[in-house]
Amino acid sequence: MERIEEKLSILADAAKYDVSCSSSGSNRKNKNKGLGDTGAGICHTYTEDGRCVSLLKILLTNFCIYDCAYCVTRKSNDIKRVSFTVQEVVDLTINFYRRNYIEGLFLSSGIFKNADYTMERLVRIAKKLRQEHHFNGYIHLKTIPGASDELIHEAGLYADRLSVNIEIPTESGLKLLAPEKNRQDMVKPMEYLRNKITELGEEKRIFKKTPIFAPAGQSTQMIIGASGETDEQIVFMAQRLYRDFSLKRVYYSGYVPVSCDNRLPNIGSAVPLVRENRLYQTDWLMRFYGFQADELVNRQYPLLELDIDPKLSWALRNLSCFPIDVNRAALHLILRIPGVGVRSAQQIIMARQYGALDMEQLKKIGVSINRAKYFIICRGYKQIYSDQAAHKIKQYILATSQSKYLRRHCQQLNLF
Repeated sequence: MERIEEKLSILADAAKYDVSCSSSGSNRKNKNKGLGDTGAGICHTYTEDGRCVSLLKILLTNFCIYDCAYCVTRKSNDIKRVSFTVQEVVDLTINFYRRNYIEGLFLSSGIFKNADYTMERLVRIAKKLRQEHHFNGYIHLKTIPGASDELIHEAGLYADRLSVNIEIPTESGLKLLAPEKNRQDMVKPMEYLRNKITELGEEKRIFKKTPIFAPAGQSTQMIIGASGETDEQIVFMAQRLYRDFSLKRVYYSGYVPVSCDNRLPNIGSAVPLVRENRLYQTDWLMRFYGFQADELVNRQYPLLELDIDPKLSWALRNLSCFPIDVNRAALHLILRIPGVGVRSAQQIIMARQYGALDMEQLKKIGVSINRAKYFIICRGYKQIYSDQAAHKIKQYILATSQSKYLRRHCQQLNLF
């Protein structure tokens, strides 16, 4: 038991650098009195910076054949190396689940021997949980770049979500920091998963007994701030990944300095948490608000502003598009007003059918008036800031708001 606890401590700590552990999107039903359910929204515990900690989140091993400069488990790092057996991970998952500590499993791994050898063990764990223990909880497996299509296919039959980490946003950055790795090894499994999810999804409409395959789709993660890339390069890469591979999510992880290397930020350098948050906001604007990458970042503006969110930044650069009359404008225009979210925009469209909306009604709907008032027209309110310069409006807004993301960073909670 002491040996298992030691492994758990080491391999759970090593797994904390992977943030792509969302579990939404799957709907695996409990059959034959099995263990657990996977619903559309598993309840999690979160740290203040939003990292999920309610899954059993571990590495299978911290042995690795690669020497990636940014990785704590790189082969040249002088750390204690341990590995779980397949049965140990299965037992831990079941025991933690029975004690109501976790809702599912997030399993990644260093790579020992080769990609197929490692991937085969990850698949065996998921298979034993599903078939021997009838575990219906959430399972997220990391797909090992370079693994065979056959293993990836089998993983998709047992896991709810699969993910392949892009790691470094630019190919030049990957060659600099992880010269042993090949970008194509990361892209190939993403292409296979995209095609197989689409193929089986179409078959499911015709044949009810088509097997479930990765019902929560695939995701990826990019490390931010390790290789000097601009926000423009990161956001354009994310847009390509969504377009080309039908990803559910792209995750952004601010680089935590873990090694002394002149190619990387020095140990003790601040983790770029605010930048990470701005990238998530940009990602949200592209996925749900109809923005294109080149509207938010481009050659003229390659970096996101850290003191204001990207939607407000775009609005201040495009004041000619405003003011917008919320009682007349189309939904896609209302979505571009700072301070208006997707739900608020939809409620505006519905509510104005019964009469023109004023400021008080917009506030009740959920509009952030301290931002929106500079960009809108509504009943009883005339726009008085039209002649103001963008920097002045920015000053007004900053004077009355404070970002929660500028608070002191807290470490990820520990379940063990």
